[in-house]
Amino acid sequence: MSKRKTDAPQTYEFKAELKQLLHIIVHSLYTQPEIFLRELISNASDALNKMRFLQLTNQPILEPERELKIKIELDPKKHIFAIEDNGIGMTHDELVENIGTVAKSGTLKYLEQLNQEGKQIDADLIGKFGVGFYSVFMVTDEVTIETRHAAVDSKAYQWKSDGKGSFSIEEIIKPERGTRISFKLKDEYKDFAEEWKVKEVIKKYSNFIGFPIYLGKERINNLEALWRKSKDDIKPEELEDFYKFIANDSNPPLGHLHLSLEGTVNFKALLFIPEKAPFDIFYEIREKSIHLYANRVFVQDDAIELLPEYLRFVKGVVDTEDLPLNISRQVTQESPVTAKIRNILTTKLLGLFEDWAQNDQGKYEKFYRAFGNILKLGVNIDFANREKIIKLLRFESTHTNAGEFISLDEYVNRMKEGQKEIYYLIGENRAAIEKNPKLEYFKKHAIEVLLLTDPVDVFIVPSIYDYQKKTLQSIEKAELKLDIPEAKATEEALNEDLLKALLAVFKETLKDRVADVVPSKRLVDSPVTLVVSKDALDPQMEKILRIMNQNVKSQKKILEVNPTHPLIRNLGRLTLGSSNNALLRQCILQLYDGAALIDGDLNNPIEFVARMVEIMTEVTK
Repeated sequence: MSKRKTDAPQTYEFKAELKQLLHIIVHSLYTQPEIFLRELISNASDALNKMRFLQLTNQPILEPERELKIKIELDPKKHIFAIEDNGIGMTHDELVENIGTVAKSGTLKYLEQLNQEGKQIDADLIGKFGVGFYSVFMVTDEVTIETRHAAVDSKAYQWKSDGKGSFSIEEIIKPERGTRISFKLKDEYKDFAEEWKVKEVIKKYSNFIGFPIYLGKERINNLEALWRKSKDDIKPEELEDFYKFIANDSNPPLGHLHLSLEGTVNFKALLFIPEKAPFDIFYEIREKSIHLYANRVFVQDDAIELLPEYLRFVKGVVDTEDLPLNISRQVTQESPVTAKIRNILTTKLLGLFEDWAQNDQGKYEKFYRAFGNILKLGVNIDFANREKIIKLLRFESTHTNAGEFISLDEYVNRMKEGQKEIYYLIGENRAAIEKNPKLEYFKKHAIEVLLLTDPVDVFIVPSIYDYQKKTLQSIEKAELKLDIPEAKATEEALNEDLLKALLAVFKETLKDRVADVVPSKRLVDSPVTLVVSKDALDPQMEKILRIMNQNVKSQKKILEVNPTHPLIRNLGRLTLGSSNNALLRQCILQLYDGAALIDGDLNNPIEFVARMVEIMTEVTK
């Protein structure tokens, strides 16, 4: 047992951000108080993993031969709960840093937003934020931590707090290394001092912790290395329980991949595809994604080198005999064994997705809705598997209902005879894209166009260039090679001379606002539209780069004019009277600004509205 020294304890204030965070956790997670036990066990397991690493690297430590374990002690009569591990322990500075501040930036802001919106905070996020310890204040009014670091010359300390504003630290006598956390439970949570309740929670959340958990003298968790069992010997409920533990997820997985390979590299793997994407899927840091074992011995729980970036959503375990136990992060990254395992896992996972796409479209669609925007990144990252990834891409189109997807293979199979290009249009949402004048020709002639609304598409689709010898072509670009029928009758379009004169007035009026003004072959019902040159940036790409504060020079667009539109014919007649006609010039400016408005590029809406009023006043005299 620990003994107190005579020195007075030092008192520290929690950081202001942590005070707010504790208030939110305590008052918004009360519906799932059992989370505190899951988080305390998880933290104890992390401390034991660090301890095991020190043992394997032969560093001088306290009690090097002791069994690594977690021990829980209960007193149902006094409502006392205590959990103890003989892991790496904490120094004085680590107590201040680790238990006195919020572990991850953005945590408070995100939780406050959920709280203000009246949404329940998902308890599964707590551990991922690195604030799992603080959930203990849901069930108690005061917590005591007694800890000693594993270094042979370390000192022991006691940390104590009511979680309201401050904490105290004092030096104590504690011969053993490790950490003990103890507290008295609030009356409404006294069940957590009962054995049946603790066993129930551990079975639910922590059954596969890689260290024995003792309740008294009884070991209560399952330590079996599930990935080493035969596929036929694993029950579905075992897989689900293991996934929930390793992924810290309350939902079952969408699917899994179980591998046992021998050859140029020997390893076993049990990988899972989650059912849903986390809110922070695009964050750079991935914690506890792939757990790496070396011949059943845990090495690290964030072995991100074993999968490419675009498969960051996969969770699971890889166990190999071909890596040393004391492997460092740098060695893992540079090891040829790691590269071989990554290549095999990538190939197998892409094969799994392809199997779903061919044989279980419902499952694949669910997967793609959750992780398609990440998978797409592989097109520009993994050139060895580029073609496989492109085959897995899915898009909405003018020939699908909203929310329905097609593959590029399906698009090519139903292309019109003689069609040589795969057409696409990028926009913020389907409703806006479908009203875009650039689609008019394609709608009239029933030519399918892919409708791209995922921001990732801006970076990915233009880089594909061609598929099955069909060029991918944005219909935002000028010089589309369309098989355009001649105008039905000469009276429907301006004659060549009058059109030439009108376009000259357009150019003179718009001056340097446009790169050019040309007759349109794509417009049917609209008078004008703006397009970009063949080699220019896609307009959506330009917008995104500006949002990202990239120094992108604004590119001038080409104004296409529809010679068959009644308004354009009327403007042609005004040109016959006088090319300096004020109403003619006003209408040209208004048409240009209207096209810019449709493209989301109108710079001066006040001027646009004022000009519209002037034109209506003039024509209604």
